[in-house]
Amino acid sequence: MTIPFIGPEADGKLDWLALTRAIAAGHDLPCAEIGDTFLYRDPDTMLSRSAWIDGLGVLVKTATIFPGNVPEKPAVGGAVSVFSDTDGSLSAMLDFRLVTKWKTAGDSLLGATRLARPDSRDILIVGSGTVAKSLHEAYSAAFPDARFTVWSRNGENAAALAHEIGGTAAPDLGDAVSTADIVTVATMTTDPIIRGEWLRPGQHLDLIGAYRPDMREADDDALRRATIFVDARATTLDHIGELKIPLAEGVIARSDIVADYYDGDAMRRSSDDEITLFKNGGGAHLDLMVARYILDVAG
Repeated sequence: MTIPFIGPEADGKLDWLALTRAIAAGHDLPCAEIGDTFLYRDPDTMLSRSAWIDGLGVLVKTATIFPGNVPEKPAVGGAVSVFSDTDGSLSAMLDFRLVTKWKTAGDSLLGATRLARPDSRDILIVGSGTVAKSLHEAYSAAFPDARFTVWSRNGENAAALAHEIGGTAAPDLGDAVSTADIVTVATMTTDPIIRGEWLRPGQHLDLIGAYRPDMREADDDALRRATIFVDARATTLDHIGELKIPLAEGVIARSDIVADYYDGDAMRRSSDDEITLFKNGGGAHLDLMVARYILDVAG
């Protein structure tokens, strides 16, 4: 028996808005069983995530993050395996970067379609790497009239990405945040770079980059000022520094996390003036939902 492999060539067959519908539908199924394993050898990380959703099957995704590889080699590698929900057999192997691209940006896009103001027009991308490019693709699908601005610690990279996507490079992060309707942040920082004092009523803040217990992108003031949402409580509150640290320090309480995707209609803004903050934790259950969507379309 030949096991199907879905490679990067499937990218052109996929659709961002259809993907958000698939992720939403996945949360109508029984809550996922999730298991995460982190192994560290500073500054390197091995992250293995698994999920089982009754009705979708089982997925195991292993990622290796070696920051020192750049620029000679890719910093991130890995593999994705999907298993049958019926008999546990291996159903398919998928390209790691394909699944990661569509899961990461699709997760944030679904959050933005529920939490950002529909009239949002100015979108700031903080970061200039691979994820930043896919965020532009994703957000353009739901906000086709948006104007994009890019800020990065590396000004040359910010200018290059801005030119590539037809946007503008921002010289000052604070000014760029204060004038944006949506701020989407995809960096590798461990110390917060987004300050709450820069936020204004009606904004949506999308935090993606932090994935380890020692990583944060937004400061305490941002968390205090915003209404907080996550993709899944189980994969964020006790695992990622963005929320784990301020929870431990009493800056916020667990009750301040208003909703995750399993809470359905509770995942929405309550007023035009509300500042919404979404933490994209990207658990393996989302990889499974996205992998099944890819298999349905391109398998």
